[in-house]
Amino acid sequence: MVFEVELQVRLKPGEAPRPVLLEVHPEWSPHGVERFKQLVESGFYSQARFHRVIPDFIAQVGIAADPAVYAKWGNSPIKDDPVKESNQRGYVSFAMRGPDTRSCQIFFNYKDNRDLDGQGFSPIAIVKEGMEVIDKLTVPGGKGPDQPQLKEQGNAYLDSAFPDLSEIVEAKVR
Repeated sequence: MVFEVELQVRLKPGEAPRPVLLEVHPEWSPHGVERFKQLVESGFYSQARFHRVIPDFIAQVGIAADPAVYAKWGNSPIKDDPVKESNQRGYVSFAMRGPDTRSCQIFFNYKDNRDLDGQGFSPIAIVKEGMEVIDKLTVPGGKGPDQPQLKEQGNAYLDSAFPDLSEIVEAKVR
């Protein structure tokens, strides 16, 4: 059954968070949606920063603020789901490194990225409200955060090296 997840997204430190409403579709990606719901309900995405924002492509989030929390979920991949929907603008999918490696990082498509469909990226949701917030996410400077370092040190690393990143303040199932 389709359900909604509300994200409270802070674009810059000190600003008030803004709502982003996702419509989540279990029929599109059953394994992916089950994991996403578990992550949201556990508080995994609270204070997670958008560490990879590539204009006209994707915005990625899903390395937990606390390294111990990331280790629990990030090292527990789930099985792939067949691609039933296309990676169009506003659609949300899990990131992965290859077959059966989805764990906790998700990305928002800034444009139609149908070429990702053939690579196995199976959408789990669509932005129902608030895509204008996603469009304004902070683009990390330079090459962006080092993911291995972020996984090891969490937000402590980002606070010192990338303090202006946008973040999910809270995510909850509605």
